[in-house]
Amino acid sequence: MTLRRRTFLMSSMAAIAAPALVSSAGAQSGWPQRGRTLRMIVPWPAGAANDALGRLIAERLQQKFGVAAVTENRVGGAGLLGTKAVVQADPDGYTLLASAFNTAVMPLVLKAAADFNPETDLEVLGRTAVAPLVCVMSASLPQKTLPEVIAAAKAEPSKWNFAISSLGSAGHLATIDFLRRAGVNIQMVPYRGTQPALQDIMGGNVQLLIDPSFALLPAALDGSRVRALGIATKERSVLAPSVPTMAEAGMPGFEFQSWYGIWAPKNLPADIANAISGLIQETMADPEVVQRLRTTLIEPISESREATRAFIRSDIVRATELLRLVDFQPS
Repeated sequence: MTLRRRTFLMSSMAAIAAPALVSSAGAQSGWPQRGRTLRMIVPWPAGAANDALGRLIAERLQQKFGVAAVTENRVGGAGLLGTKAVVQADPDGYTLLASAFNTAVMPLVLKAAADFNPETDLEVLGRTAVAPLVCVMSASLPQKTLPEVIAAAKAEPSKWNFAISSLGSAGHLATIDFLRRAGVNIQMVPYRGTQPALQDIMGGNVQLLIDPSFALLPAALDGSRVRALGIATKERSVLAPSVPTMAEAGMPGFEFQSWYGIWAPKNLPADIANAISGLIQETMADPEVVQRLRTTLIEPISESREATRAFIRSDIVRATELLRLVDFQPS
């Protein structure tokens, strides 16, 4: 994410963390207690979308329930370090996880996560938002369209590389599907985040990258060093109408998005889980939140815990099948 985009995203989140009435009625278990601090752990660097969304929910929890809430960035192990900290925490409602798609598929892509089951070792409280993915390329290359890129990659695969912002990210799975659909076999190069991957795209060190549109489209719309090949949605974005959908670009059916959510340790009491889930749904349905997030190419989600669990199950099934098709081995 560029500094400009990161600053805009964070300032947008700060603006919509508006003061709310403090609720005097906590959960039946006595949660939250005054004097206790709620920790929102983000297993990714500050400034990313999951960080900004986690901070938004933490601030809303603080405002509604009148307790201190802090956000901690525990980075390492492709998100596993911070995630395990929440898995091992007491299920008392004072330690939460703000993460993304990666959390659901960690055991599929990381050897170190082999003993972790995201569906049973964590309690999902709700998704917060989704972000469509966009495929970009280095503008230093002569190719202009997706068919031209695929033809060139087939002809000389050794001259092409696909940057991966993080193992297990939505962009990683989308890249696997892209290569499968295109029928090309080029090397994937993992990075520690979108920003270093994007910098290498700009510098022409790698050729292709698929990641969330809010992080890539600002550079692509500038057009000087990054070129957008297509956005992985059914329809064009109103914020980037010049960018074709992947179907229009020549890859029908290619639709991918990243998503973000809030988790807690397993065995969290139901009344606490419902209280936090209700606040998440309330926050992400707030008209001001919706309006501001959409200007950053992020779409808020307000859904029940049951709907979130069903969605995650379907996403894990999809990811498992994609990884099986290419015989992917956890690293």
